[in-house]
Amino acid sequence: MVTRRTFLRSAAAGIGVGAFGRPPVARGQAKRFQGVTINGAMFQHVWNTQLKEYIPEFETKTGMKVNLDLQAFPVYNQRADLELSTRGSAWDVLNVTFIYSGRWVGAGWFTPLEEFVRDRNRTEPEWNADDFVPGTMAPFVDAKGNRYGFPWEAGTMLLGASRGDLIEKAGLKLPETFDNLVAVCEAVHDKDGVKAFVADKLHHWNWIPYLMGYGGRVFRDPPEDLMPMLDTPEATRAAEFYADLLRRFAPQGVLSFTDDQTMTAQLTGRANMRTQALPWLATMSRSDKSVVKSTVQYAMMPAGPAGNFPGSNSHALGIPLGAKNKEAAWEFIKWAVSPELTTRMLVEKGYSAVCRRSVIEGPEFRKTMTLNGQDVGALYVRVLALGGKTGYMKYRTVPVFPQVGDKINKAMERIVTRQQSAAEALKQAQAEAVTDLRKAGVKI
Repeated sequence: MVTRRTFLRSAAAGIGVGAFGRPPVARGQAKRFQGVTINGAMFQHVWNTQLKEYIPEFETKTGMKVNLDLQAFPVYNQRADLELSTRGSAWDVLNVTFIYSGRWVGAGWFTPLEEFVRDRNRTEPEWNADDFVPGTMAPFVDAKGNRYGFPWEAGTMLLGASRGDLIEKAGLKLPETFDNLVAVCEAVHDKDGVKAFVADKLHHWNWIPYLMGYGGRVFRDPPEDLMPMLDTPEATRAAEFYADLLRRFAPQGVLSFTDDQTMTAQLTGRANMRTQALPWLATMSRSDKSVVKSTVQYAMMPAGPAGNFPGSNSHALGIPLGAKNKEAAWEFIKWAVSPELTTRMLVEKGYSAVCRRSVIEGPEFRKTMTLNGQDVGALYVRVLALGGKTGYMKYRTVPVFPQVGDKINKAMERIVTRQQSAAEALKQAQAEAVTDLRKAGVKI
């Protein structure tokens, strides 16, 4: 069994590859930023929705005003990429998105944070910048060890069943393999009006564990060899399998489902199983809108013939290079991912994707992460340990992944709707990806 301390050692291998004013300030000085307004943007997520509830406390303490704009995932990333690439000054704080971290950090579009971290007038020693699990930090550190963001999420993919009772009534348990997953879906589909499976439309996140489970990969050997590997027999088999799950067992219109819509399908008991990052799944046990709290069950992502490769990622808060209010932005980041607020959000909101080692090892973690009688914290630790052992998530932080991910999304839509066979759609995706990468100057 993987212990939390074992996990913290293993996770060091990582989830992915990866002129300031200095007014001296006394630690107890309040209203230091009176009259200052900072603007930030992130994609919509459970964490930042909860964070906004605490922001009035921060504003009262510091005197600053915080405008935090939450946008849909693709919309945010597109706007942030444009803002960063033009050295814009509209935003003081931005989310450093996992799949864009290689591009954004590599291009020098974010402010290096070492000067803030090392200055005791700006950062108290007990804030402890080295407290973050190494794997969650890896995507936001350059080759020289400079840090450009501090993480707020360690996303770990599990399987969550809203109606575990239906699976038990069928004489089965939560699936441990791909074959088990199909068997369970067949046994419980449409029982009590509940669809057996559901997923959101971000296929380049949801599908990859199935791809790897069948022995496939996105790139040949990232980050050195970035030849896409989308047209292999393993990829075709994985795409056929995943498309079949969506066609046969998911609610109508699933190809247009956002994260929120998918979560709502589970919260309301309209859909049963989903493989996704824990913060979304844990909402079934904690949300006031959940009607399935007493029947929720959790398990590891099912394994394929080639093994178990649950997705794991991290996202961070950083300061764009063109930001106008960097001092205030750092104060906000420091507060948002502080050990104190991290613990409060764990205990008060049940936020599960904790990045700080001190909190994971603390007494509240296991207590809070026991959901419906299950030690879900132990599952969380196991997933991050898996990612740390082999670094199989390296594919996701290379600068060219977003382009390839877009081809995966479109190919999966064509496969599920039977516009093309899996082999045809992936062959087209492969050709388009290779063309795009060569245009970008990538040697493949």
